Amino acid sequence: MVRTTSGRGFLVNAQSRSKRAGLRLVLCLAVLLPCASALGQPTTELLPEAQEKADQLRRDLREMIVLARDRVFPALVNIKVITVRYYGGKERKGQAVGSGTIISREGHVLTNFHVVRNGKKFKCTLADKQEISADLVGEDPLTDLAVLKLDLSELKVSGMPLSVAQFGDSDEMAIGDTVMAMGSPWALSRSVTLGIVSNTERVLAASDDDAGEMYFDEDQRTGIFNRWIQHDAAINPGNSGGPLVNLKGELIGVNARGSSFGGDMGFAIPANVAQAVVAQLIEHGEVPRSWLGLDFKPIKKSGFEAGVLINSIVEDGPAARAGLQAGDVVTEIDGGPITVWFPEEVPPLLKDLADRPVGSAIAVSYLRGGETHEATITTEKLKKDRGDEAAFRGWGLVAVDITEKMARERRLESTDGVLIDSVRGGSPAELAEPALMDGDVLRAIDGIAVPNLAGLIERYDKIMEADELPEYLLVEFDRRGTNQVTLVKPKPDEDVDPPREVAKAWIGVAVQPVIKKLAEQMGLDDKLGFRITRVYPRTIAADSDLKVGDVIISLNDDPMKPRGMQDAGLFYRQVRRLDIDDDATVTVLRDGEEQKVTLKLERTRITPEEARRDHNRDFEIVVREVTFFDRDENRWDDTVDGVIVAQVESAGWAQLGGIWPGDLIQRIDEHTITGLSDYRTVMEEITKAQPERVVFVVMRGARTHFQYVEPDWRPAGDDEKSTDDEKE
Repeated sequence: MVRTTSGRGFLVNAQSRSKRAGLRLVLCLAVLLPCASALGQPTTELLPEAQEKADQLRRDLREMIVLARDRVFPALVNIKVITVRYYGGKERKGQAVGSGTIISREGHVLTNFHVVRNGKKFKCTLADKQEISADLVGEDPLTDLAVLKLDLSELKVSGMPLSVAQFGDSDEMAIGDTVMAMGSPWALSRSVTLGIVSNTERVLAASDDDAGEMYFDEDQRTGIFNRWIQHDAAINPGNSGGPLVNLKGELIGVNARGSSFGGDMGFAIPANVAQAVVAQLIEHGEVPRSWLGLDFKPIKKSGFEAGVLINSIVEDGPAARAGLQAGDVVTEIDGGPITVWFPEEVPPLLKDLADRPVGSAIAVSYLRGGETHEATITTEKLKKDRGDEAAFRGWGLVAVDITEKMARERRLESTDGVLIDSVRGGSPAELAEPALMDGDVLRAIDGIAVPNLAGLIERYDKIMEADELPEYLLVEFDRRGTNQVTLVKPKPDEDVDPPREVAKAWIGVAVQPVIKKLAEQMGLDDKLGFRITRVYPRTIAADSDLKVGDVIISLNDDPMKPRGMQDAGLFYRQVRRLDIDDDATVTVLRDGEEQKVTLKLERTRITPEEARRDHNRDFEIVVREVTFFDRDENRWDDTVDGVIVAQVESAGWAQLGGIWPGDLIQRIDEHTITGLSDYRTVMEEITKAQPERVVFVVMRGARTHFQYVEPDWRPAGDDEKSTDDEKE
């Protein structure tokens, strides 16, 4: 239902499920219903007293929901993220949306890691519809949590206190408790849905005896410390990061996952996990954790009666150095007995061990071959799963720093070098012989070792900024245990206008082939040729006697006989064999009679594909000049000027400002744009001035649009270079 309170509209989807408070209502109504057989009354009617009690219960439930909603709903934010991802051998910008909750007066916002992942710029829309910037405080992929911090200086009313949600105790939640999921589904405005808790310790297990692991990609794990709160309050893409709220109006979970099969299934990270992670992210920017170098498995099917099975162990890790092996059964930790019978018991154990201070000495007792042994494991810091990455446009590849985990998983001898994550089709890296491939480890360039990603960026910048590029680079790389070398020809990072054909003879008409079956239906018998579909205005053909509907059957008495659609270009090829300014005679069929039309041949016109272009890397927009065919297709006369938008990069300044491919830019701020020269001059002036807002006046179809682009200029004097800003 839609309910308005104090001028604020809220959407509550109160589905008729068995909710805890709702269940109480249903049971009370059942007691109040009279016996139909005894009273002779229809069962759909209630006695006045019973009806009043039922109505009061409904009002009580509604009030409870509204009060709980209003404690958290004002702290709900919509998050827009500009992302930079790397795949296909290049950098790709994009947009993501999600939800979050303000959890401190200082403006900290709790959300999911996967909402802010790869984020470079963040905007948060508050309850009063203000949109303000935010910075990333820290992220924790292992629990899928992250914290942003609002830029409070952008608030319309300086010093205005923020609405803040309070954490509840997620351990108090029970199956059947009523909960509300809040967020911005499908990037729509904020909403609330109602449901019940279905399970308080859900593990998305790989099997009934294995807790399993989830991954964002090949390297990055997630959720290994989580037991999820499963609920049936409807959530959709865009709800991620939003709060799960109890009827006290407390945040008891962070919605992270949903399912569209088997009914509504949502999964939230418990508040008790989130609160601890938030504190660490705010203090350290990360979550320091201990690492033991082992994995556990429940003993449910192992034949053991107690303990927890060591499922795998990292060679030369802390546990291995302490003498532990895969297959050992740990029975005590620091003198306390331990038994893990079910997959749901694995995450709390892993969390307990990881939460201990780095460098802790953990005493364990374990069984091996029926005998009990003792060991002490000294923990190390748990490091990142996946390294940083960057795109190298002039070579056509994406490279990633190699972490210790990545090296172990790929059985590499060390973390030296960089991993080639992807290669762009047709790029220098792919055209090399042998070609570079995904999974190769780049070791050296021209005999100089590349120790890591920072080293590769340094070499790339030095090579690509040289006055003259080398013809080839000697690249050394490892592939599946073999050491190989190849030659990569670097590509200059510059824009080149598309090639133009040499001007040839042209007749200003558009034609379509008339083949045998079409000729028969048109009553032309065996006369084949090309039907004129358009006589272009402002051409010699337009001043001749040629008309739309004429069928050209010969050119200078040479018959035109297309055999199929593969001959669609035959007429134009025949014309181009002639000379510009020569006279040509075309024979046409018109109303069943042949007529000859003689006209002078003119030059071919530039096509949109041949038009000169400008690529502005700040605004991430490509424009081109207006051609003869653009004017004809759009019915523009000679008074219509400007430049046509050929391409806008996803999530670039132009795209975020509402500029679309196909727009005709006619004015920028107060400057009229008549062509590429005007456009380039104005854009150069804008780059120097670096204004906060640039107004593009564009023609889109038959309408004029004012589009406001807000550039995010780097601070003046910032000479920092990064391949992160390079795009194809």
